[in-house]
Amino acid sequence: MITLEWLTGTWHWSISGLLIALVLFLMLYFGERFGVSTSFQTLCSIGGAKRWSSYFNLDWKKHDWLLVFIVGSMVGGFLARTFLAPAEAMTVTPETLEALSDIGIQAPEVGSILPEELFGLSQGNSWLLLVLGGILVGFGARYAGGCTSGHAISGLSNFQLPSLIAVVGFFIGGLVMIHFFFPFLFTLL
Repeated sequence: MITLEWLTGTWHWSISGLLIALVLFLMLYFGERFGVSTSFQTLCSIGGAKRWSSYFNLDWKKHDWLLVFIVGSMVGGFLARTFLAPAEAMTVTPETLEALSDIGIQAPEVGSILPEELFGLSQGNSWLLLVLGGILVGFGARYAGGCTSGHAISGLSNFQLPSLIAVVGFFIGGLVMIHFFFPFLFTLL
């Protein structure tokens, strides 16, 4: 009998790194750039948004592979969460658990890596945070000329200075948000 137990364990980070490098080399070979935020532009173009903004005036058929990638990412995430969730609780340092507890976030349940207070869709504030965060990330990615995956994976591997600046900005923004604004916002909601 074939089991999938080896999939549910913790993998070494180098496996993911090698797979990302393989995908990047294949994309470079086929003349494509990797970035997920372009999928929003493509979806809006398919929906007819070019009537309202020239930004969406593009040949979406050149990006149809990206839509397959996005759908595959969602299906893969669902399959991993449903069938490959770890059987043991995620290890989190006591300091982190205490800091999260101070703002009302409890440790994730066994088989999950996401706190219910943040990602449980039955929570009212989760919807608000996810929608607001999605809008801010979407705007920021387009303002920066790409998302973290596009700049950090494709841009940095091509030695592009604007990508380096964007990635540094993404990390500084993330640190400022999580250490200063997020505790305030979460206790406010």
